[in-house]
Amino acid sequence: MVAGLLGGYLLGSIPFGYLFTRLAGLGDIRSIGSGNIGATNVLRTGRKGLALATVLADGLKGTLAVLIAMQFGPIAAVSAGMGAFLGHLFPVWLKFRGGKGVATYIGILLGLYPPAVLVFAAIWILVAYLTRYSSLAALLATLATPAVLWSFDKPLLALLFVALTALVYIRHWQNIIRLMAGTESRIGAKKT
Repeated sequence: MVAGLLGGYLLGSIPFGYLFTRLAGLGDIRSIGSGNIGATNVLRTGRKGLALATVLADGLKGTLAVLIAMQFGPIAAVSAGMGAFLGHLFPVWLKFRGGKGVATYIGILLGLYPPAVLVFAAIWILVAYLTRYSSLAALLATLATPAVLWSFDKPLLALLFVALTALVYIRHWQNIIRLMAGTESRIGAKKT
């Protein structure tokens, strides 16, 4: 359990957004936009390819962590998932200042129970289409995930995702404030 948590943390703490933007000669991603290392902030550089690479790498590190740990049983896999998520949010390499965790959340979900990713994606797409708010789509899809897992008779996974969802909400507190104030930016909105 501890080995899974630590191994997951080390894998999850690889700051792909930071590394990709550095390698592309764009400097420190933490100095622009929201200051975090996730794909949404990488997209603010105008480099869609780097943002796509970041979202994929951030997701796959969660998937990889749980798949490796799964060889040692379900508790190890759940521990590795928690570790990977904490590593992404609080990477030791960047003074514990990481991303918001949605891509890694999806990657962990993919590794632990792929059918739930389809439900997550359907909710995200529907909410994003109706409201044009990426953050709201992510918040509602993560909120539904523990219930979806419970309905699939996956109580251990549901418990893990209750904790991960709470962390997603904590990391998105500024987005939540902007959503409530009506000042959150919409998908495709042009900046003036």
